[in-house]
Amino acid sequence: MVSSVTEGVKVSVKTEYQSDYSSPLQAHYVFTYRITIENASDYTIQLLRRHWTIFDSNGTIREVEGEGVVGLQPVLEPGEVHQYVSGCNLRSSMGKMAGTYLVERIIDGKQVRVAIPEFTMIVPYKLN
Repeated sequence: MVSSVTEGVKVSVKTEYQSDYSSPLQAHYVFTYRITIENASDYTIQLLRRHWTIFDSNGTIREVEGEGVVGLQPVLEPGEVHQYVSGCNLRSSMGKMAGTYLVERIIDGKQVRVAIPEFTMIVPYKLN
C-alpha cells in the first residue's frame, strides 16, 4: 500500500491483479485498486473531480479526467474516511498510475489538488 498527504487529506492505494478477468494471450490485464481517502484536516471537504495518468509498460500513456469517483462526489467531515474500489486494464503485465483529486473546502470554497500517490500494477508472476 502507498500513501500521500496533501493539506491534511491522506490518500492510500492498494492494488490487486484480477486473473479471472485477464487474458494474457490477448494482452489484456485487469487490476483493481482500493482507494482510501482520510480527511485529517480541520475542514469539511467535498471531492469534486479526479485526474489520472495511466502508464502501460508497452509505452502507452492515457489520461482520464472526470467528476467525482465511481459516480460520487463524497463530502468528508474532519476525521471521516471514504473508500472505493475501481479498476484499470492494461495491454501489458506491468504499469502504474498517479493523479490528483480536486477537493473543495465547504466553509470558504477554497479548492485544493490532492495528490494520489503513484502506484504500480504488476502481475504476481513478474515479481518472482
